Amino acid sequence: MTQGAGQGPETERTATLRDFRVPAYVHETGPYDHSTHPGDVVPPHEHAYPEGYTPTERDLPVIHRGDTLDTAAVDPALVPAPQPDTLPGPLYVVGDVHGYLDELTAALQEKGLIDADGNWSAGTARLWFLGDFTDRGPDGIGVIDLVMRLSAEAAAAGGYCKALMGNHELLLLGAKRFGDTPVNSGAGTATFQAAWLLNGGQKTDMDRLQDHHLQWMARLDAMESVDGHLLVHSDTTAYLDYGDSIEAVNDTVRETITRNDADEVWDLFRKFTKRFSFRDEGGADAVRSLLDMYGGTRIVHGHSPIPYLLGEVGSEDGEDPAGPLVEGPHLYADGLAIAMDGGVTMAGKLLVQQLPLDI
Repeated sequence: MTQGAGQGPETERTATLRDFRVPAYVHETGPYDHSTHPGDVVPPHEHAYPEGYTPTERDLPVIHRGDTLDTAAVDPALVPAPQPDTLPGPLYVVGDVHGYLDELTAALQEKGLIDADGNWSAGTARLWFLGDFTDRGPDGIGVIDLVMRLSAEAAAAGGYCKALMGNHELLLLGAKRFGDTPVNSGAGTATFQAAWLLNGGQKTDMDRLQDHHLQWMARLDAMESVDGHLLVHSDTTAYLDYGDSIEAVNDTVRETITRNDADEVWDLFRKFTKRFSFRDEGGADAVRSLLDMYGGTRIVHGHSPIPYLLGEVGSEDGEDPAGPLVEGPHLYADGLAIAMDGGVTMAGKLLVQQLPLDI
């Protein structure tokens, strides 16, 4: 898969910056006996095997720690095959965070994914963030720092913590890279800087934004399939415009960001901002169009707050400060779509949910 990059020259990919491809660490299961004759390979028998004889495990050569194995003396067919990995841990997804770091840590602690000190405590569990880490809330950079750190800690424990690209990651990247550069918005002239401020951009986030944050965001995947769940950020069919496979979509999105063309990135941001494709009449068919193309039995998304999907509110401006009551994820579109944005920016709930969801 083609890897994207942040602004500037390509940097070396590390486990911390690129938390999505860090394999689980391999631990030794116990001490080895020391050979009394280092370098010796203990033969299975003093005599040759009879013709047609199949050696048993007991007959295989014993290699002691510190021994040097003469590979010419060992038939590779006699070496036992590697044992399969242990079963994956439970799968969790997190809806839009939007800078609400305290609410995020509380929700992760409630599910047992982190401890009281904010460290990974879920072993082999798998955790996916569905995008939109910044804007509107007080500490978007703190959220990104936490996710990056948990990625390394989860990998060390045999699990993982990964994240998807949201429209607000594209917005923040654009505001940092292009600022007030005019872009063709399709409805007149616009700029990333103005759109970022209009959509809750926080000056404290911009002041603390560093190159490694930009590189991390620019390399996020747009979609992924896990255990039959197609994970995306936005409830839109616009992903179909970027490729006929998950790998193709992710490559196209990264390549678009890497080319550093303000109009191309704006168009990507605009399409990722579309919503409600799965909500109304024909919504289930829209979900099926994505599942048929990319695989899976359900779509899991963020982006559109659940109160919007339920028709309880229409926009984020001028709403009741008490906020709507959200108890958990919203299953809709003939049971094919799961919405995970609990509306934390509207005094709703920041959702962390284990999958599969049976409601």
